[in-house]
Amino acid sequence: MGKAVDFVVVFDEGVRKRHYHETEKGKVMYFAVQLEVKVGGQWKAVVRYDCSHRVSHIDKYDKKGNRTKIPLDLSFETALTFGDWDINENWLKYKEEFVKGVQHE
Repeated sequence: MGKAVDFVVVFDEGVRKRHYHETEKGKVMYFAVQLEVKVGGQWKAVVRYDCSHRVSHIDKYDKKGNRTKIPLDLSFETALTFGDWDINENWLKYKEEFVKGVQHE
């Protein structure tokens, strides 16, 4: 059985990052780092880095829940580190784009 790390970081009123990853023998087996914004009393995903389907990728969402998937040619360890850094650095920009309804390519 591996080790799981699970925590939430609050950036601002109604803006948070959820971080989850599992390691086995020091190797990342699964991860998800997600920026969420509270809209109408519900938490909505804005940007998520994860490795579902065994491939690291980014999912970007609009307010309607439409998803744009961007594959990453990165190891799980690198994608986890990058995703955590990207959300920490750019959460305000992502939040503003989400609220304004900016579409992602």
